[in-house]
Amino acid sequence: MPATSLGSDTVRDSDRVTDPARLEPSIVTTSVRPASDDAAVPASHVAPVIRLDGVSFYYGAFRAVKDITIHVPTHRITALIGPSGCGKSTLLRTINRMNDLIPNTRVEGTLRFHDEDLYASYVDPVEVRRRIGMVFQKPNPFPKSIYDNVAFGPRLTGFKGDLDGLVESSLQKAALWKDVKDKLKQSGLSLSGGQQQRLCIARAIATEPEVILMDEPCSALDPRATLQIEELMAQLKENYTIIIVTHNMQQAARASDRTVFMNMADDQAGYVVEQDDTITIFTNPTNQMTEDYVSGRFG
Repeated sequence: MPATSLGSDTVRDSDRVTDPARLEPSIVTTSVRPASDDAAVPASHVAPVIRLDGVSFYYGAFRAVKDITIHVPTHRITALIGPSGCGKSTLLRTINRMNDLIPNTRVEGTLRFHDEDLYASYVDPVEVRRRIGMVFQKPNPFPKSIYDNVAFGPRLTGFKGDLDGLVESSLQKAALWKDVKDKLKQSGLSLSGGQQQRLCIARAIATEPEVILMDEPCSALDPRATLQIEELMAQLKENYTIIIVTHNMQQAARASDRTVFMNMADDQAGYVVEQDDTITIFTNPTNQMTEDYVSGRFG
């Protein structure tokens, strides 16, 4: 199987060849940053990096989400919104196979990362989670030093390059380097809530993912720290694709390029009501249910 695929014998970024002609097309496209005027292109017109087609997820006999079809545009922020219990977080964890860790669960439908089936038998779930990173609702730094928090993932995956440089670069990308560069040996738990969340983002970045999943990353933060995380996301999308779950309609409107509105059916399974560029969802939705939700009339 190809070395650049998601299988267990995947070659790490530090060991990959640098000649584009020797790489698979899907890998070449992921390394190309968008042109300077690409930000003006509507998200609906951007090629997707992740495709969910007819996806349903089950906890035992209970179907948590049903028939989900979403195409996530590259180098954009996609927001998942909807009432509690409609399966937003479940869907997020299905994308990077974290739900595999829960017994008696199963997936139906197709999830593709570029052109590769994320649930194919040869695919290594650990490699999936490296390429598709995750930031959780509550900041969860390890009880280790700031340095060791960021270095944890690369060490685990056998990184052989300049670890000091990688830690510094990751902290810089997370807009945290200036705050911590002189106290890298201090515990990550000594940081403020907003700093801890940025440390967790740096930890996710350090494994060199292409996609970052964020499950309500600002729900435990004050307004100032929330704004800092939103500003950081705007910077990160130049190099990463971001999917965020949020209950904050103002945040979805401010921070995302594309919005997916989910609700629950009578059987309690989550489904997609409407999806479109964020400006359309918030100003001219086609479904009355969407208009009611984003305007605060239900949910």
